[in-house]
Amino acid sequence: MHIFQSRAARALALSAACLFSIPLQAGELVRIVAAVKQSVVGVGTTLATRSPATVFNGTGFVVGDGLSVITNAHVVPQQLDTEKRETLGVVIARGADIEFRPAVLIALDQTHDLAHLRISGAPLPAMKLGNSGSAAEGQELAFTGFPLGMVLGLHPATHRALLAAITPIVMPSINSRKLDVRAIAQLQRTPFAIFQLDGTAYPGNSGSPVYDPATGAVLAVINQTLVRGLKENAITNPSGIAYAIPVRYVSELLQQKSP
Repeated sequence: MHIFQSRAARALALSAACLFSIPLQAGELVRIVAAVKQSVVGVGTTLATRSPATVFNGTGFVVGDGLSVITNAHVVPQQLDTEKRETLGVVIARGADIEFRPAVLIALDQTHDLAHLRISGAPLPAMKLGNSGSAAEGQELAFTGFPLGMVLGLHPATHRALLAAITPIVMPSINSRKLDVRAIAQLQRTPFAIFQLDGTAYPGNSGSPVYDPATGAVLAVINQTLVRGLKENAITNPSGIAYAIPVRYVSELLQQKSP
């Protein structure tokens, strides 16, 4: 009887652990994703004479007081058609409709591929910045954004990813012939560590927040995807390797003034 009770108790404990741990983890992620989606926006421009008038080609997320948006520097257009009144801004989903809010570029960090935009109007739900220094290889993460941008529309998608490696931003080359202009420029700068993820990201995911799926705290920002061959292969043959900028550089960017 004692052996039976011990086995029964262990089985009951194991069943209880499975019953409560797995649904709670899944439910927690569902809750976190629902909150994160309220803070994720498309980053693009609007131009009345264009069809469609409003376009976006990257992702951003709201921080601080609800009026600051973080995205990649390469997502922000280098030039706007000011004569035709093309306007930089963010795109927000409002059910079946979209809202465009003009934005002002506050600070740009080309080295870490980050940009700080400022919008007006009612504050949006903001994401909290975490401590990227505490991130560890093997840690589970998630990121939410707009894969392929306009191709799939303003429907934020969430992907889970493992922090595969914390590695220097310049990928190693077999020989000098493999060094392109971008790699050489990076070598001339002070090297810094970047997160390598095993999740599949697409060009429209640029600027997506990478966060702790248990807390929603942002730990990094998606900034590039390793593409095999031509850029078109990012759609037909994604590599499953993405890179993200640690959020410590976002904190530094938020302290900068207008360029």
